[in-house]
Amino acid sequence: MEILDAIILGIIQGLTEFLPVSSSGHLELGKVLLGEHSIPQESMLFTVILHFATALSTIVVFRRDITTLLQGVFSSGWNEDKKFALKIILSMIPAALIGYFFEAQLESLFGGNILLVGFMLIVTALLLYLADKAKSTGKEVSNTNAFVIGVSQAIAMLPGISRSGATISTSVLLGNDKAKAARFSFLMVVPLIFGKIVKDTLSGEISLESNHLNSLLIGFIAAFISGMIACTWMIKLVRNSKLVYFSVYCFIVGILSIVLGYYYM
Repeated sequence: MEILDAIILGIIQGLTEFLPVSSSGHLELGKVLLGEHSIPQESMLFTVILHFATALSTIVVFRRDITTLLQGVFSSGWNEDKKFALKIILSMIPAALIGYFFEAQLESLFGGNILLVGFMLIVTALLLYLADKAKSTGKEVSNTNAFVIGVSQAIAMLPGISRSGATISTSVLLGNDKAKAARFSFLMVVPLIFGKIVKDTLSGEISLESNHLNSLLIGFIAAFISGMIACTWMIKLVRNSKLVYFSVYCFIVGILSIVLGYYYM
């Protein structure tokens, strides 16, 4: 993988991880358009590294929230921070189970399958359109809501389904406040990404002995910087109810992806 390609894909990941347009779907499109034909395992490695970068950018943006949350979790007594941490754990269960039992099947989808990406982007567009029509409330995410949102996160492991789009849309459609839905969506993915990194490193699936270390590092930096910018921007967009614009964008890119997919068949 060329350095320029790594920078472009890193920026794509950083921007699209937080904007509800599917980072995985855009990465697959980017790989095809840039002529990157890595085998699924190598392609998945680069994807995981970029997700790791955006997880770190989430920590930087929400550093105060995370610090307060950790202080509350390790304090005595049952408090709001412990309740929030429980919701995060509940939201992790579906994706953790799917990732554990169907990891090989998921990895096989990350090899430039842009036809699948196209159809999944249209599903994302529909979710965003429905969420944009939902009324704004002040409702907090409940334990049951957290698990249902977690199911959406598990489904969003498919390339083309936006993780942030699916989780925020599901949360809003369940009647939760849009700003609180965005905050929960961004924080709930951090433990999963770090868990994935640790698991793959310990199992030997991710090794530092790579012929593309420079590309991985450059891609990581590009994703980290663009991720911080996009995360801050996305919070403002959700508060101002601008999801319909992303719905239109996902629909258009989805149609183009389907056309492109048939062209490459």
